Amino acid sequence: MHFATIIPAEEEYVKYRFWKESFKMIRKDELASAAATGNTELVGILLQNGADVNAVNSFGQTPLQVMMMGNTAVAQLLLECGANPNRRDSHVGATPLHDAAREGFLDTVAILIQYHADINAEDYHGRKPVDLAETNGHQDVVAFLESA
Repeated sequence: MHFATIIPAEEEYVKYRFWKESFKMIRKDELASAAATGNTELVGILLQNGADVNAVNSFGQTPLQVMMMGNTAVAQLLLECGANPNRRDSHVGATPLHDAAREGFLDTVAILIQYHADINAEDYHGRKPVDLAETNGHQDVVAFLESA
């Protein structure tokens, strides 16, 4: 093989590898962004095309951690595709269940529990999801968590 034919092929390979790695980063940030804005259709498309449901975005959070908590369709889709409902954030150790309970999203709380979210998980301050629901006046969530 002539040396001149190797160089262009190697350059193309390097470009391809760079593009492939860049696309992975864009895709995982894009999945988190789609989840955060409640774009169920885009979440589905990205997952169907190989996006990692548990990949962390540029801020170290998964799509389930940043999703629009009131959008149960996004929660359901992420969880069906294997999202980890017990991943803690690095700031206070809260799980997605802590977040949903704190904000009073009963339907999201129910879906998270259906997919084995730990109702007894404590954040770094020793608070369980039920504690956050109670502190924020979400009695329907408190009652649900206490009966689960």
